[in-house]
Amino acid sequence: MAIDLIIRGGTVVTATERRTEDVAVEAGRIVEVGARLAAPADAREVDASGLLVLPGVVDVHTHTRVASDESPDRFFQDSVAAAFGGTTTFLAFNNPGTGSDQTGSLPSDATAWRRQTDSDSAVDYGLNLVLQPAHADNLAAEIPAVIEMGVPTFKAFMVYDFGLPPAAIGVALRAAARARGMLMVHGEDRAALEANIARLKAQGKTQPRYHAQSRPPYVEAAGTRMAVEMARAEDAPVYLVHLSSQEALAEVEKGRAVGGQVFVETCPHFLVLDESRYLLPDAQCACFVISPPLRSPADRDALWEALAHGALNAVSTDHVPDTVADKRGWDECFDLISNGAPGIETLLTNVYGQGVARGRLTVERMVDVLSTTPARLFGLPSKGAIEPGKDADLVLFDPQERRTVTQAELHHTSDFTPYEGLATSGIVRSTIVRGEFVIRDGHFVGRRGHGQFQERRLTWR
Repeated sequence: MAIDLIIRGGTVVTATERRTEDVAVEAGRIVEVGARLAAPADAREVDASGLLVLPGVVDVHTHTRVASDESPDRFFQDSVAAAFGGTTTFLAFNNPGTGSDQTGSLPSDATAWRRQTDSDSAVDYGLNLVLQPAHADNLAAEIPAVIEMGVPTFKAFMVYDFGLPPAAIGVALRAAARARGMLMVHGEDRAALEANIARLKAQGKTQPRYHAQSRPPYVEAAGTRMAVEMARAEDAPVYLVHLSSQEALAEVEKGRAVGGQVFVETCPHFLVLDESRYLLPDAQCACFVISPPLRSPADRDALWEALAHGALNAVSTDHVPDTVADKRGWDECFDLISNGAPGIETLLTNVYGQGVARGRLTVERMVDVLSTTPARLFGLPSKGAIEPGKDADLVLFDPQERRTVTQAELHHTSDFTPYEGLATSGIVRSTIVRGEFVIRDGHFVGRRGHGQFQERRLTWR
């Protein structure tokens, strides 16, 4: 071996255990993990005493925007923010609003997105293709073609003007399953949602706080039930994004009990925040317009319990890099407000500080839901774990550090954070991607273009 980097004396954490060990790296890959490893004199050595050595976070749900003439640095800047937060690989969607070219053809969409993001990221990245009505007639042929291109995961929305009707979702589930891919579903009941919006508007209830009333838990539960039932009918796996409520979780458990292959994520905002944010003044309230909306403290507690005991498989950010100005429409009607909030930089800090540090989650389980399981489910076999043969994607994390989250200290392209003022525990000291420091001792030392596009295969299928 020609070890060129060795991380010494940290607490190495995997999905099953933690031990004080060294990690040896050669040419961007982990080659050995053990106590007091020998290394050549010219190897770079890093003292990780007192730190957790974690596998890099794999965030499989972001709406990171591609570069534009007006904002040429926005994809790169959010990739830097990811690195500051300990995320070494993220997957992005190409839905409308991200600036991605919309061609009406899935292979052409994938090619265009790769061209638009080529050599533009500081960390590794990949694509989940969004299925839209323009694709509906060709899903059976084009989904397998795109899977052959290394993009095996897709997303279908049940709502919004670019959502798919149920029949098309069924076709997508079947086509993806037969070609060893997987469909991600935004599960909300369109009819119930639209009826609620119409009723509230007729009553003159248009302020931002009514966003949450338009999308009560039963809307999410009904959509979740439909997605699970459609997947069972097609004998297909399904990945449910941003689950937020006990009612929706109950539908997942029912589906699993009768043999459904159902995978589920939740998001940090559902684990950290609650519906009290909708009592804020309108302009502030608009910054918490997220779909599904923030829920009750009881729902939040139930999500932590489900995460700890395995009912939830992953935590991803649903990062939407809106600015306050992007939340326009709040003074007209809640259904005109851009949905989403930033989170790409605060994922690890939130789950550690609000979960591990408070006894809701073990550090091993945190590694599982942030790194190991997302990497496995989304076809990233070289990611998500600290073991020989894997990419040397490593995070040196100080569990003793206390911090208060503030926008002024973050690096994302948004100009606000929904976690402003949150007191938390733990901080990323350094982030390493394939053996190279991107963040070192709290400073960006990486480069644009170090991140590599990840062509993926779902080997578990």
